[in-house]
Amino acid sequence: MGGSGRDVLREAIGGQRRDVVFGSLLGAGHQAGEALVPVLIGVAVDQGVAKGDVGALLRWLAVLAVVYVGLSFGFRFGARAGERAAEQAAHELRLRIVARVTHPGGGAEAGRLPGALATIATEDAKRVGAVAMAVLSGVSAAIGLLVGAVVLLTTSVTLGLIVLLGTPVLLWLGHLLSKPLERRSEAQQERAAHASGVAADLVAGLRVLKGIGAEAAAVARYRRTSRDSLTATMGAARAEATQNGMVLALTGCFIALVALVGGRLAAQGDISLGQLISAVGLALFLLGPLEVFSWVNAELAQGRASAARIAQVLSTPVAVAGGGVPLPRPVRGEMRLRGVGHGGLRDVDLTAAPGEVLGVAATDPADAAALLRCLSRQADPDTGTVELDGVPLTDLDPAELRTAVLVAEHDADLFEGTLRDNVAAAAPADADLAPAMAASGADEVARTLAGGVDAEVSEGGRSLSGGQRQRVALARALAADRAVLVVHDPTTAVDAVTEARIADGIRAFRRGRTTILVTTSPALLSATDRVVLIDAGRVADSAPHADLVARHPAYRATVLA
Repeated sequence: MGGSGRDVLREAIGGQRRDVVFGSLLGAGHQAGEALVPVLIGVAVDQGVAKGDVGALLRWLAVLAVVYVGLSFGFRFGARAGERAAEQAAHELRLRIVARVTHPGGGAEAGRLPGALATIATEDAKRVGAVAMAVLSGVSAAIGLLVGAVVLLTTSVTLGLIVLLGTPVLLWLGHLLSKPLERRSEAQQERAAHASGVAADLVAGLRVLKGIGAEAAAVARYRRTSRDSLTATMGAARAEATQNGMVLALTGCFIALVALVGGRLAAQGDISLGQLISAVGLALFLLGPLEVFSWVNAELAQGRASAARIAQVLSTPVAVAGGGVPLPRPVRGEMRLRGVGHGGLRDVDLTAAPGEVLGVAATDPADAAALLRCLSRQADPDTGTVELDGVPLTDLDPAELRTAVLVAEHDADLFEGTLRDNVAAAAPADADLAPAMAASGADEVARTLAGGVDAEVSEGGRSLSGGQRQRVALARALAADRAVLVVHDPTTAVDAVTEARIADGIRAFRRGRTTILVTTSPALLSATDRVVLIDAGRVADSAPHADLVARHPAYRATVLA
């Protein structure tokens, strides 16, 4: 999907071809004009000052003024086109990264912290976008060098040849010097992304860390990660400083050589005073384009490193592939597992009939997590099949499947916005949210907040207590009104009275639609039609809650402990 880092760079710049070409033309005009300024000054000296012709001097000064006006407009609009290309390229890359991360097939998040993905979508995308401006600037600088070399050739073949032959050598040396910077930049971005990921992870779990008194360990962990990031950043900075210093020294020697040869030619009478002024002015002018080439090399090195990281995300294979079988219409809501093996699960056979409220109690929380991954198609089972109305989930498109089946996990996040917005996030546009809020107890949450359902909720729901967050998240899942709803431990942070009320509310709200409660809460399990016990990765028993309590020790130990 993403190809290599070079593919990412090529597509990013190619997508802004119009602005890059337009900006390059204007930039080339600006640089050509800059190269002509010392030439015009030399001509004014030869024809106006040396000959004492005031009229000729004024004419050439007027020409020089017109050139400066052109320079101003060329730089202004060329830079605007370049910045637009850079920002648009970065924006389109961010959209591609976000689209990949949120792809229904998943997989992009594997092995990457959320903060690391955020850094790739922001800093790396910005660096790749900046390559558009670097390309524009490089083309403009090359035209400036070419014009300067041609003018020097007309003035002196020797000076022209020095520039024409020396410039490629300088560019080649600059490219060699950029290689260490590219390696250091890639390491620096990788460490910075990891540090951002760790920081986001620690902030998200701040309440838990304070609750268990682990602040010191968390700070120590971030300090180590931040120190590694700082070391990598300093290494990249040293590499960039070394490259800039070496290129600047080589450029200075090159300019000094041009000025020395030009001075000797003037002393021998091979060129006029005005031509000497032009040659020296051009030599000084050449310093600008050559410095631009140094900057371009650094930008390209960092852009290549960032593009490689973006390509890794874009080319990550999806965790689950989409099938071509259409979703059953209407969806009756029968969920069936046949011989499912995944994680700790072994040969699990389980059926939730249409309209049934089924409880699933797992003695090992890892088995519950594995079951949820299969039901939500975050992963496909290693063996066996999961079916919806007789159709294997692997034959269905993941995005279409989730319009019928919703798996609300225990650690569901809330988003910055109002309480109403959070509950309505997945609900139909004209849905009445009140029944879902009442069933989940979220209506009580609204009554305790100053703004009611319009109260602002901070990022991640941190302005709410744990129990309030759970009730709002459950209300959101209920309001989505899916044919099949799978809920995982939705009431671990609420009191027993509220939990019992929520259990009755879920049953009443979901009447006639399939509901699977994966939990060890006796209040919730007592509200189900029957409970499936998963022990040691296998289905050990299936019966109403009261019967399992009476006859199964493992169930009593899991649910009543």
